[in-house]
Amino acid sequence: MSSNELPSPVDSAWLEAHLGDPNVVVVDATTHLSFPDGKPAIESGEQSYRAAHIEGAVFADLLTDFADHDAAAPWTVPSSEQFAAAAGALGIGDGAIVVIYDQHDGYWATRLWWHLRFEGFDSAVVLDGGLPAWQASGRAVTDAESTPTARTFTGVRRPELIRSTEDVAAALDDPNTILVNVLDPASYRGDNSDAPRRGHIPGSVNLPVSEIRDSETGELKSVDQLRTLFTEAGLLDTDRTVVTYCGGGIAATGVAHALALAGRDDVAVYDGSMSAWSSNPDLPLVTGPSPR
Repeated sequence: MSSNELPSPVDSAWLEAHLGDPNVVVVDATTHLSFPDGKPAIESGEQSYRAAHIEGAVFADLLTDFADHDAAAPWTVPSSEQFAAAAGALGIGDGAIVVIYDQHDGYWATRLWWHLRFEGFDSAVVLDGGLPAWQASGRAVTDAESTPTARTFTGVRRPELIRSTEDVAAALDDPNTILVNVLDPASYRGDNSDAPRRGHIPGSVNLPVSEIRDSETGELKSVDQLRTLFTEAGLLDTDRTVVTYCGGGIAATGVAHALALAGRDDVAVYDGSMSAWSSNPDLPLVTGPSPR
């Protein structure tokens, strides 16, 4: 099977049928993020993975192995060398077909999907609906240990798929760049926070990441539905550059992934997102509804 034969995203039936393929590497990318007392609490998903995962799946720790340890913010992109070593140790590399899932709403999975593409690896897909959909369909999970077969990861970075704070600031007056805030409308407007720095980056439009999924099943809307959504928002206009952002660079990858399914695979992600932007008092923020 080649990467060209992969459905994207894959569903639980497809994955179950291919679990025995030695070139199919299943990756659990779960991370836990909660907001007790309104402050973010971040925890590795490793214990949850060990308790229950898809048979044969390996665990990718996005907080440690796939992040820059010296960066101020969690999940910051590390060096290509660190990424290649971490990916290769899990069996992600030359000749592999990678299927990624998480135990939440899928955006940890899309974060790793985006990161793989950023590092030049295209043979990765996301399990639609993640572990919740897998279990809802009656398929089994296990706590049995999985031992990866290491591979060599080779790839060339695609710098056009990422933006820094400086890049975003420089493009504020560029009419050919669309900044897309994927947070909920209240967060976008800035009316649900007591923080002194709230709101959104000037000129950005609001397309909540929740709009790309079916509210009942948690699975992605159809490609036709996604295309309609993105066309109405002006995001499929290839004459314009699309940059997505959120709170910390996770949910933004969910919309980038959905846009790729709809035919727009050149979308960039602002890695630092609002965590980085709002921490700099010299950078502007505005409040109010989206012009979209």
